[in-house]
Amino acid sequence: MPAVNKVPELSLFLPAYNEADNIKKTVLDADKVLKKVARKYEILVIDDGSKDNTGAIVKSLIKKNKNVRLITHKPNRGYGGAFKSGLYGARYQLVSFIDSDGQFDYSEVTKFIPLLKDNDLVIGYRIKRQDNFFRVLNANLWKLWMWLLFGLWVKDIDCAFKVIKKPVIDSITLTTESALTSAEFLIRVRQAGYKLAEVGVHHYPRTAGEQTGANPKVILKAFAQSLRLWYHMNLS
Repeated sequence: MPAVNKVPELSLFLPAYNEADNIKKTVLDADKVLKKVARKYEILVIDDGSKDNTGAIVKSLIKKNKNVRLITHKPNRGYGGAFKSGLYGARYQLVSFIDSDGQFDYSEVTKFIPLLKDNDLVIGYRIKRQDNFFRVLNANLWKLWMWLLFGLWVKDIDCAFKVIKKPVIDSITLTTESALTSAEFLIRVRQAGYKLAEVGVHHYPRTAGEQTGANPKVILKAFAQSLRLWYHMNLS
């Protein structure tokens, strides 16, 4: 990991659903990085109604590390709900997030931090996405849909690796709670005129647990909410 001047404070939140096989390693790896890049930091895990031992594992980590926090959803609210809880529940002036499944290397946050000098947020894009054909196809169709509907064009809309200045978050009100929610955040950021930079990050295969984002019900709900969002932003 390249040397970087420590930022005063940094929050990292981790949406997690049934990630008992991954969450401990993800938290411990992130903790090592945060000690090197921030003078004050927190790791906030959003346990989104997990049915496994995700919450219990995080509670055991909290006993050993005062910088780890937990928010628990009961029942499950989906990725959009976990995203909102992490985004608005983070305490510090820089807010970052990655998924809990081990598909990102948080040490690459050192690519993001220097870009915040001239930008309000920095978003990652996966250099080589390690997902199956259908997930990549869905992502490309979604990207095209966001451009057609909202004029939003970034390299990787739903890449779960971003760093955002907290005043940006505090100024944005999100109205959806679905797989659309992280895209809605970028739509409203663009609408508000904030400056955004993109940076490539490595993406690794998931080695444990199961992905849920390709569920047809999840996809259909996101498309339906996107139409309602467009209506309220343009016609209501």
